[in-house]
Amino acid sequence: MRTLDELRQEMNYLNHAILALLNERARVATEVLAVKQRDNLPIHDPVRERAMLEDIVAANTGPFSNETIRHLFNEIFHASVALMEEGRRRGLKVSRAQRAEPGVVRVGGVDIGGAAPVVVAGPCAVESVEQMEMVGRELARLGVKLLRGGAFKPRSNPYAFRGLGEEGLRILHAMARKFGMLAVTEVMDTRQIEVVSRYADILQIGARNMHNYELLREIGAVRKPVILKRGFSSTIEELLWAAEYVVSGGNEEVILCERGIRTFETQTRNTLDISAIPILKQISWLPVIVDVSHAAGRTDILAPLARAALAAGADGIMVEVHPFPAVARSDSRQQLDIEQFVAFLRESGLVTSARRAANDL
Repeated sequence: MRTLDELRQEMNYLNHAILALLNERARVATEVLAVKQRDNLPIHDPVRERAMLEDIVAANTGPFSNETIRHLFNEIFHASVALMEEGRRRGLKVSRAQRAEPGVVRVGGVDIGGAAPVVVAGPCAVESVEQMEMVGRELARLGVKLLRGGAFKPRSNPYAFRGLGEEGLRILHAMARKFGMLAVTEVMDTRQIEVVSRYADILQIGARNMHNYELLREIGAVRKPVILKRGFSSTIEELLWAAEYVVSGGNEEVILCERGIRTFETQTRNTLDISAIPILKQISWLPVIVDVSHAAGRTDILAPLARAALAAGADGIMVEVHPFPAVARSDSRQQLDIEQFVAFLRESGLVTSARRAANDL
């Protein structure tokens, strides 16, 4: 009979042999990933996994039970799939593995993703020349460089105000130029890209269109910065895949926007996912901004949300501002008036060139 030391030595040998085989299996899994990516096949094939597992169980002669064998090999299979998923993520053009340094989108003298956070502000929708002139003048005085306003509005209610269309684009562009600002507006459809691009400095893909892959492909061919909003029921990985559509089309000037996700909570319009900000900054080189207005759906907590977003590493804040929110034709409850916006700048700790102007009011 062998001694205990001899048996322990054999166990150690077998442990190392099993480890070597596991690593060899992992190496083969990475080769499988390359073939599947080349042939555009899904990473996980549950039918084949089940067949492999049953084949292994059929060959089991003990002393481990079939249930134990299933458990052990399920873990091996899951680990291999996880390894392939990680390899796929690292292979994305938007991944930090492809570009270690944080990206900066430069447009019209404004750096998004640079040393200082930016502010994107303006009404939910362009309603009139007078409205945009009032808000544009005040925002410019406060140092805001990015003027937002919707000309085409996606509305759940088909009878609600859906924007002024091209007339709204003309108003937004004219007021942005009048006050030395850049125009930011949403494009909802591939048929709108050409007209929106004529007037806007930065295009926006809204939450409802994050999965509009034809639109994302077409935007990839446009040489203008794009704010890509996270869908309200979308994962972080799905947001990055959407960004990949745009970047793989040749447009690398993509800014990710966290705007809250839909949960069971009723106190806010959505639930702001603060954790998404450092995660996105960790795994992608794209700049990240946060739309606090759509996250909250109310004005009283916008400054704390902005502080939290900036503390988590956000490169900017998007907030809705209207000269008279009570009569706004859309999202009146979440839009700040000018006086509230001044307080918002102060309370959120945003560093803008207008801090003195804000304090002087």
